[in-house]
Amino acid sequence: MEEVIMIAGMALVTFLVRYPLLELVGKIPLPDRLFRALRYVPPAVLAAIILPTMVMPKGEIAITPTNPFLVAGLIAALVAWRTKNLLLTVIVGMISLLVYRALISG
Repeated sequence: MEEVIMIAGMALVTFLVRYPLLELVGKIPLPDRLFRALRYVPPAVLAAIILPTMVMPKGEIAITPTNPFLVAGLIAALVAWRTKNLLLTVIVGMISLLVYRALISG
């Protein structure tokens, strides 16, 4: 029961912190330049989350061909760049990671 109360409390705090800003943004006009800049936030956040795992899978920098996360990430980036299809990128990235791991492990 404590977990439910804690999750509800975190949800409430998150809502109370974000709602006033979202309400304010809806009422005042914002420049188009700001909206164009905000388009780059999701890719930047995604890169900040994924890139450390790709280049440091065991806590140390491993930019080598034996790093399956790096190889799969580069393959997925190539697919994303060429197709601009998120689902295909995720599927190809996962498959390439599994196949490359199997190939280098034996």
